[in-house]
Amino acid sequence: MTKISKAACIGGGVIGGGWIARFLLAGIDVDVFDPHPEAGRIVGEVIANAEKAYAMLTGAPLPPRGRLRFCQTLVEAVTDADWIQESVPERLELKRGVLTEIDAAARLDALIGSSTSGLLPTDLQRDMKHPERLFVAHPYNPVYLLPLVEIVGGEKTSAATIRAAMERLPPIGMKGVHIAKEIEAFVGDRLLEALWREALWLIHDDICTVETLDDVIRYSFGLRWAQMGLFQTYRIAGGEAGMRHFLAQFGPCLAWPWTKLTDVVDLDEALIEKIGRQSDEQAAGLSIRQLERIRDENLVGILQALKGGDGGKGWGAGKLLKDFEQSLWAQGGGETMPADPSKPLRLVETKVSPAWVDYNGHMTEHRYLQVFGDTSDALLRLVGVDLAYVEAGHSYYTVESHIRHLGEAKLGQAIHSACQILDVDEKRLHVFHTLRDTATGELIATAEQMLLHVDSKAGKAMAAPAGVLDRVKAIAASHAELALPEGAGRHVGQRR
Repeated sequence: MTKISKAACIGGGVIGGGWIARFLLAGIDVDVFDPHPEAGRIVGEVIANAEKAYAMLTGAPLPPRGRLRFCQTLVEAVTDADWIQESVPERLELKRGVLTEIDAAARLDALIGSSTSGLLPTDLQRDMKHPERLFVAHPYNPVYLLPLVEIVGGEKTSAATIRAAMERLPPIGMKGVHIAKEIEAFVGDRLLEALWREALWLIHDDICTVETLDDVIRYSFGLRWAQMGLFQTYRIAGGEAGMRHFLAQFGPCLAWPWTKLTDVVDLDEALIEKIGRQSDEQAAGLSIRQLERIRDENLVGILQALKGGDGGKGWGAGKLLKDFEQSLWAQGGGETMPADPSKPLRLVETKVSPAWVDYNGHMTEHRYLQVFGDTSDALLRLVGVDLAYVEAGHSYYTVESHIRHLGEAKLGQAIHSACQILDVDEKRLHVFHTLRDTATGELIATAEQMLLHVDSKAGKAMAAPAGVLDRVKAIAASHAELALPEGAGRHVGQRR
């Protein structure tokens, strides 16, 4: 699959900063041009939020973070990039001028995407000498977490450009959807505008407050939309007869005068003040940055839940995350043997995500097993038991685990785990893992595990190949000089 080798971002605001973070965390170098005097601070804050979110989102090994460089001119930023993303304010003449300047300075094979949320690509590419490589790449905020990008071509955009743009998004964990015909506001924003217009009328007419309206969305159809969208949700509503029955039953309602979708509410000072006051009350003192962090934590939890949908195969955005993680595991994240294999191998660095905690805000029991399993997986990748090895039909299976809970891991806490090999033979691998608080070094939990090398196709144990066994034995020989860790060999209920 074709990948982006170097990106340029013109504009580093909310959307531009999100693109920068998405590229960087995918291991792509990014050159940025934004004349705003505080661009560095703004982008830095977005990247910090993105890194916190990714630490909660996935345990897969991310590639080394790309290099970020702020440039003094637009020309300097775009010169060597193969994907250029324009994210300047939504004014046609401004965007058209910036895109024309990009077109004049960029490599001939560079792709040029605009983050516009509604302007037509045909209008944007009017003055370009090479308009065939311009397309709309409209993302959703936060760009580093929400994976969708609407790809829209103009009259002069080539089919090859659309194909190339679509191909380059999956390696950075995003899903491109090609909008077949250009239309103002494309698809997503048209749907949002219709809902927004009706929502403004409901507030204007004192039917409800902004908090009530948001509650109606987030406690009901918003949850359905997050995983099935609109039409598939309504297919289920039609019962066993499906969509045709649903349309026959509820279609006539569309003629009833329920909504004011064609009427434009007057956003006068009184209505603006009403909405502003109610919004302030709803926020209850939370800052925008605090709300962003809450939003990100909730999105991570939803994405992780969807990753386990459809019997573990993943569903919707969760399946996209699962596929992205598999590509990260396949790449190995650039994992190499730790500098000092004579010490326990520090293999997993993570944070306790919202999806990992119970009603007390503590990490729930089965997540400890997940972290220790990830630690064993990281060890196996180090010795050559990677995704390709497993797909070939061989692996190590965990056949026994003993976990001791010695402390508490809490929401947002940075934690890490380390592995010590206790023993190894042709078929068995005996390991001891420790989980610690990264800030204090306090011991939180331990796990002792026995793994068995298997032929997964034959369904039986077998000797590990020499290449794998040699690597494991080399680490085990170094670890033999270490003291037996406290707690190794204990059984359940044994007194201290």
